[in-house]
Amino acid sequence: MTLTVHHLNNSRSQRLLWLLEELELPYEIRFYERDKSTMLAPPELKKVHPLGKSPVLEDGAIKLVETGAICEYLVEKTGQLGPADSGVGQRRYRQFLHYAEGSVMPMLLLILAMSKIPLLGQLAIKKVQPMLDVHLDYIEQELASRPWFAGQQMTAADIMMSFPLEAAVSRGGLGASRPATMAWLKKIHARPAYKLALEKGGTYDYA
Repeated sequence: MTLTVHHLNNSRSQRLLWLLEELELPYEIRFYERDKSTMLAPPELKKVHPLGKSPVLEDGAIKLVETGAICEYLVEKTGQLGPADSGVGQRRYRQFLHYAEGSVMPMLLLILAMSKIPLLGQLAIKKVQPMLDVHLDYIEQELASRPWFAGQQMTAADIMMSFPLEAAVSRGGLGASRPATMAWLKKIHARPAYKLALEKGGTYDYA
């Protein structure tokens, strides 16, 4: 059965398209565009799921939200892109699969929100940036020690970590001072499945 992805342009749901391309699963995309004045998701997404957020994955009667949960579901469904071992690799895989949204993205979203508030927002960003830098330094240390987040092979944890690190380049000060992280980004952007997902997904400002 073909999977259906409810995909919002220029959003975190781009990761799901990349995952599906890596897994070589058939899927169809239902596109939704952000409101150009508010940049919020359109009300049509609430007809798909009460949260009105993207991505939403439909697999027959199954409907899933939350990218991390969707990743876990598809990894279990296919037996692909999970950790290569059940020891350290498994622990790293689980950690970074959830770390992406649980730790890094809240910092970036706070910086984005504060950037829209004149004066006081800039002062707040100066307080938040050092907290984000702690995470970026930690990530740099991890990627300097191995090629992928879980170990020697790419996993769904790398796919989950892609959006926060791409967003950190444009919003969070990530750059050449963290070469291992930047090399990792260059590596994922060169993957054929990543490029194909970009072609299919439409507007995405972070690649």
